[in-house]
Amino acid sequence: MTKVEAIQKVMEDNNGTASLEIIYQNIEKYYPSAKISNEWEAGIRGVLYREIRNNKRFKKIGLSIYALKDYVEEQKPKREDIVRMHSYIEGICLEIGNFKKFETYTADPSATYRDNLNLNNLATMNEMPHFSYNEIVQEAKRMDVIWFNPQGLCFPQKVFEVVDSIGTLNGAFNRCLQLKNFRTEFFIVAPEQHRNKFNQTMNLESYRESNDRFKFINYDEIVELYDNASRVNKIESKIF
Repeated sequence: MTKVEAIQKVMEDNNGTASLEIIYQNIEKYYPSAKISNEWEAGIRGVLYREIRNNKRFKKIGLSIYALKDYVEEQKPKREDIVRMHSYIEGICLEIGNFKKFETYTADPSATYRDNLNLNNLATMNEMPHFSYNEIVQEAKRMDVIWFNPQGLCFPQKVFEVVDSIGTLNGAFNRCLQLKNFRTEFFIVAPEQHRNKFNQTMNLESYRESNDRFKFINYDEIVELYDNASRVNKIESKIF
């Protein structure tokens, strides 16, 4: 079996799609020598990009999601489906983090993302690194998405809390503040109607000294960022 055929088998096993992580983890089932080279991951990406450029077996449907050429993509979840929208936004944050070369972690690994993928098919870290005291690490494990620096000792660089209801906003703020002694940026990702509540909270005395570290991103903005990055990356994979 060739490497191309092996990648196709991995996608077929996953109902027509696969993230890079799934391909990396399962390629040896069908191509035992896949990881012999020190640059084996780049080799797999090269095969995918070649097939996409030649408009053959595969296509790219996300920043790090590939599919068989005839696969029909799922529709984006509807805003009123709060549970699905929550995990969908978490998945977007994971994909963007991977694209930007961070190590990524999520507190919801079994949650559904899209196109036959769960969040654990995207996160590059299965376990939270012990970057601090146990009490702090245990609190960090509850955060929706964390980007860690990819080199040296792992420390949290950016935290994303997906807030789909006002009632969960204070909990998200308080979890973030557990990392206030680290050089960490905090992002509240929420529907636009929650922006006023975010601003009101930031003006409270207890948050004022940390308010320059918090940013609000609405759902439309994070989806637009993802879609733009996906379009550029898709074009680059066809050219380069």
